[in-house]
Amino acid sequence: MSDLDAHLLIVDDDERIRDLLKKFLVRNGFLVTAARDAAHARRVLSGLDFDLIVIDVMMPGEDGVSLTRAIRETNTTPVMLLTAKGETEHRIAGLEAGADDYLVKPFEPKELLLRINAILRRMPETPVQDTVPKILHLGPIRYDIERSEMWQGDALVRLTATETQLMKIFSAQPGEPISRAKLVEDLGRDRGQAQERAVDVQITRLRRKIEPNPKQPRYLQTVRGAGYMLAPD
Repeated sequence: MSDLDAHLLIVDDDERIRDLLKKFLVRNGFLVTAARDAAHARRVLSGLDFDLIVIDVMMPGEDGVSLTRAIRETNTTPVMLLTAKGETEHRIAGLEAGADDYLVKPFEPKELLLRINAILRRMPETPVQDTVPKILHLGPIRYDIERSEMWQGDALVRLTATETQLMKIFSAQPGEPISRAKLVEDLGRDRGQAQERAVDVQITRLRRKIEPNPKQPRYLQTVRGAGYMLAPD
């Protein structure tokens, strides 16, 4: 597996840190999905496979050590823990829960990158997995993340260039609302209400292709005050 095609999951309740880590890792060639807490991470993990999971230890509700322990019950994906606690007992607790590495905050982003790459290099090559596409299921619709292709049965669902971009954005963050302003930015458009309204039009068109009832969307949901969210099965 090449480091540059690895899909990472970042789990951290601090939105600022989540965004900073995601931008840094994307710039360094990774596909990155972010989760805001353990419950959100569990929903994401139920539908997607990852090459490595980075988890903050100190989160409200279920903490990172408990989440790591739960992941280890069914999953061998490497886990790196991030925490402000550098005491020996906390490092041991994380490693005993099944973490592969442990990085104490504050840390240099470059050190995180080096450690992630080191873990990925230690992972055995798995040719079978490399040929298996990562798929999101939206009722009868299947979306192949790696190929950016949408299928209904044996029929390819034709997407416009903008619809393809939107699906790439949403599929990288399933279950997480994305604001209209952020969608405009990620689509490379100029900011402004006119562009946000244009995004609304594109969302409406995309819903016609993936929703059984576009007027009552199940999979591409509107989240009041937060934007739009892809909610796969």
